[in-house]
Order: sequence, then structure tokens, then C-alpha cells
Amino acid sequence: MVSNNLRNSTIQFLEQSPQERLQTLKQLGIARYDFLTKMRLNEANIICVMRFLQNPTQLKFPNLIGADLSGLILDEVNFIRGNLSEVNLRGSRLINADLIFANFTRADLRNANLSGATLNQTVWLNAFVEGCEFGEGIGLTQYQRDDLRLRGAKFTVTS
Repeated sequence: MVSNNLRNSTIQFLEQSPQERLQTLKQLGIARYDFLTKMRLNEANIICVMRFLQNPTQLKFPNLIGADLSGLILDEVNFIRGNLSEVNLRGSRLINADLIFANFTRADLRNANLSGATLNQTVWLNAFVEGCEFGEGIGLTQYQRDDLRLRGAKFTVTS
């Protein structure tokens, strides 16, 4: 059972300005997760952010299961070993992001931009990728490229 206090603190955090949120993250020692300053206040994100605020000293890898990160600019974000299962990244920009070992099971990446992202050892089980831009797709296997392309992903080579 999650305490109402944690839930209320999380809602208060999400009601703050990005600058105020960053200050809170610095105080907790988790400023490296600065993407939390961009998240909208909604039920999916309350649940997600509660995991970060519940025990900030024990955070090792970002657990973003079910979060709503749609439409956000997350360029160069570090989601290494991140659990992004069922995350809504629809229309988001993750240019040059570090996504090594990230799990995108059932994630919605439609019309997202992952150009230049490092994608070694990523999991794409049942991910929605129609219109997702992968650029050259650094770190993907040939099988992953073919599978993602068949599901509507776009790969463009820059010269």
C-alpha cells in the first residue's frame, strides 16, 4: 500500500516548475534524472515518479514502466538499462540518447525520433514503431532493423 504522503508529495513535485523540480532532484541526489522536470502531471506519471521519490538512494536504473513521455524533447537522455515497458514516447525526440539495454516492450514510439541513439541490446517486443525515425540505428542487429522496418519504422542514412 502506497502512502498518501508519498502520492501527495509526488503530485506537489509534478505541479512545480521545471526549475523547482530540478532543485528538488538535486537535494535528493538524483539530478541525473532531469527528464523528470519535463513530465506532465497525470496518473501514469504520478505512479512513475513515486518510484523515483520513494527511495532515491537506491536508484540504479530508470524504471519508467507505463510513464507518459509523449511529445517531450529528451535529446541525449541516459536511459541505459531503463525499463521503458508500456511507456508512451509517441512523438518524442530522443536524438543521440543512450538507450543501451533498454526494454521497450509494448512501448509506443510512433512518430518518435531516435536518430543517433545508441540502441545496443535493446528489447522491442510488441513495441509500436510506425513512423519512428531511427536514423542509422546505432547498435541494432540486422534482425532488429528488419523487424522494426516491417512494423513501420524509418531508417535514414545521413551523409
